[in-house]
Amino acid sequence: MIEVTTYKDRAVMVLGLGRSGLAAAAALREGGAAILAWDDDAEARTRALQEGFPITDPETLDWKNVDALIPSPGIPLTHPKPHPIIAKARATGCEILGDVELLARTQTEARYVGVTGTNGKSTTTALIGHLLKAAGLRAELGGNLGAPALGLAPLGLEGIYVLELSSFQLDLLQSRFLDVAVLLNIAPDHLERHGGMDGYVAVKRRIFDLLRDDGGAIVGIDDPESQAIRDELAEKIAHLLPVSARKSLDSGVSAADGELAEHLGKIVPPVDLRRLAALPGEHNWQNAAAAWATVRFLGVPSEHAAKGLKSFTGLPHRQETIAVVNGVPYVNDSKATNATATAKALASLDAIYWIVGGRAKADGISALAPYFSRIRHAFLIGEAMDAFAETLSGHVPATRSGDLEAAVRDAHAMASAAGEKGAVVLLSPAAASYDQWKNFEERGDAFRAAVLKLPDAQATHAGGERVS
Repeated sequence: MIEVTTYKDRAVMVLGLGRSGLAAAAALREGGAAILAWDDDAEARTRALQEGFPITDPETLDWKNVDALIPSPGIPLTHPKPHPIIAKARATGCEILGDVELLARTQTEARYVGVTGTNGKSTTTALIGHLLKAAGLRAELGGNLGAPALGLAPLGLEGIYVLELSSFQLDLLQSRFLDVAVLLNIAPDHLERHGGMDGYVAVKRRIFDLLRDDGGAIVGIDDPESQAIRDELAEKIAHLLPVSARKSLDSGVSAADGELAEHLGKIVPPVDLRRLAALPGEHNWQNAAAAWATVRFLGVPSEHAAKGLKSFTGLPHRQETIAVVNGVPYVNDSKATNATATAKALASLDAIYWIVGGRAKADGISALAPYFSRIRHAFLIGEAMDAFAETLSGHVPATRSGDLEAAVRDAHAMASAAGEKGAVVLLSPAAASYDQWKNFEERGDAFRAAVLKLPDAQATHAGGERVS
């Protein structure tokens, strides 16, 4: 745990008492701050009380006596409207910052890598950490992935924090602390939180405002929004490295056709990513190119990076093969919470028995039409069931299974009866999990449990670590 001494003997309100909020409260308390804790959820308040944090209703506070507000990243700052406590803090000039900002202000000697993007940031963050550790460097992974920022171990001069940064977390950052900033891609997501696409693009662009003067910017250029950011930064950042999974580059790192090639001023033997089972498909080739560019900028020799790529085992809930039943793989892609993410899985598979649905995002699944020919049957679940059935009508045969366990049984029966070579049962929901589960991990775990109940299910090894 990090000890935050910045607010010693000063009052700090921690708003939101999930994992990151409790870790922030503990780090601040360890550093001598007077903690005021609150969560709108009564159960969360009870848990915090059990851990010794005093619960203080923010409505009763004199905010002139509060030095800082540390909100959890999911609490709205601006859109669709600010949380009432955010508004109160702003009205009195109280400083509002996140747990990652506290980490940056406290562990000033370490180096930092920040990774953002609509899709692929967890895999890329984990891969960067893996490559650094495989090269013998000391690295800690966290932020939006795994451990909360202030629950990480303290690092000194030789340490590197590799942080997945969501758009919500970027909103709460101020310091220029990153040695490397990575933007993978941008597609519509969380638009209600950022007031539309322009606001979402702008907050993703902010990661480069957090770079130190000599920092490196790694930018994916396979979508127009990210390409435009790269063009805008070209005259502003000296160390700017584009990455692409679709085309060869004269400068940067490319992975066109699965062959990772470095163009950083000298010839490096290419790496064949198509041989790496943990990094399937074009989207993972982009992740690998970004991770490669990052660790090479940080000084990792190419031969160490290549060896690290080959030993990476992947993350749960991202095209993770849970089991093979009568020759049919059952793939958990629960992390695919929007159509853009699901497109990655559909593009890399054939003869798909597709489990889809949940709480629909604004753009639905109409953008997946180019992949409908790959789908043998869809099994619909959750709140989006009727809306998705309408989109698929006349294009893909569909069953309204209702819940995930029923969908697994229905898909198993149909795939087994068809006996088609190359068939796969795929959970790739293209929707949020919040209609039935707390998060996508819980949904993926439910899929795993349902699959392993099937007769003749042969579980496969799932590498990686649990992430959030």
